[in-house]
Amino acid sequence: MINDAYAWIEKALETIHKVDWYRSVQTVENQAGATLIIDGKPLINFASNDYLGLAGDQRLIDAAIAATQAFGTGVTGSRLLTGHRQLHRDLELAIAHFKQTEDAIVFSSGYLANIGTISALVGQRDLILSDEYNHSSLKNGAKMSGATVLEYQHNNPEQLRELLEEHRLPYRKALIITDGVFSMDGDLCPLLDLLDISEEFSCMLLVDEAHATGVFGKTGAGCVEYFNCTKETLIQMGTLSKAFGSLGGYVAGSAELIDFLRNRAPSWIYTTGLSPADTAAALAAINIVQTEPQRREQLWQNVETLKTLFQEKQLRFNIPLSESLSPIFCVPIKDAATVLTIGQKLKEQGIFAAAIRPPTANTSRIRISLMATHTLIQLQTLVQVLAEVIPV
Repeated sequence: MINDAYAWIEKALETIHKVDWYRSVQTVENQAGATLIIDGKPLINFASNDYLGLAGDQRLIDAAIAATQAFGTGVTGSRLLTGHRQLHRDLELAIAHFKQTEDAIVFSSGYLANIGTISALVGQRDLILSDEYNHSSLKNGAKMSGATVLEYQHNNPEQLRELLEEHRLPYRKALIITDGVFSMDGDLCPLLDLLDISEEFSCMLLVDEAHATGVFGKTGAGCVEYFNCTKETLIQMGTLSKAFGSLGGYVAGSAELIDFLRNRAPSWIYTTGLSPADTAAALAAINIVQTEPQRREQLWQNVETLKTLFQEKQLRFNIPLSESLSPIFCVPIKDAATVLTIGQKLKEQGIFAAAIRPPTANTSRIRISLMATHTLIQLQTLVQVLAEVIPV
């Protein structure tokens, strides 16, 4: 009798259900913004990465429409064949100017940017040092590269140094990879320490600025700017799908690095170029971020307002409020089943916040992310409802 080669899938799904790791989509019925409509019900949106509220900005919409009318809905080929438009190069130059680097390269998603860049930079004869809390795209890029991968304890530069002292010598090249802002906790990497260590042990350093671009730094250029490291030699990766309200990813750095990636990054070479609409929207967003700093200022005002409101309650956070430095706040919950129940109670009270469970993060939590477009009343409502539904 021939066994069913696909029978394991049903059993795997049963296991996922049993441990409360099952996931399904929820249809949002309106334009992106501080309020969502799901199943016909308005919810205050605290689960968005649209930090500056640009995804629904009319200027981005108009730019996307104009680009679509001029170039169509897709570029129909990889960038090295028929998929390159001047819009793509304009966006790359705008990113490089914004990040104060020599050049930049745009990928069709942030995930593709990380896996393509890491697998191009290192291989089987090389070493990767990865923060244990890094985003999935960084971790999978490391695996795909074929390099030896060592994880160091989250934001622990001393353990990173110890690992390099023990393991660096036999390897040809070494790459340290880290998030700038860690998406599941909202804390920042110790960038100054990482730069010192990378120089000491002759390592490349890649910083994922996905949740920092448009948010951190004097001009919104990210953690590298926030830590006054703009002139340092390192690799800056980021996304166009969060504060820039569009889609895509980028890598910014030296002209030689970018030229090398154009020739060696498989997820850029063999992928259809970013659509004209997404490219034009991102280009419009960069201009807005640079010319309207009040959006970023309002976001940070909301962060401080929420911290003040939280201090009046007895909620616990993954990171003490006094140490919180980002628009991401996480309330730890004991297990996956409980966090799902709390997430549903929040929805019933008009709040949409992410109920995070393993394996997305190591522990369950309610994850709250702020937008510049949240109002004071919405922040007050969030705190009041959280205090009612989360056990002290």
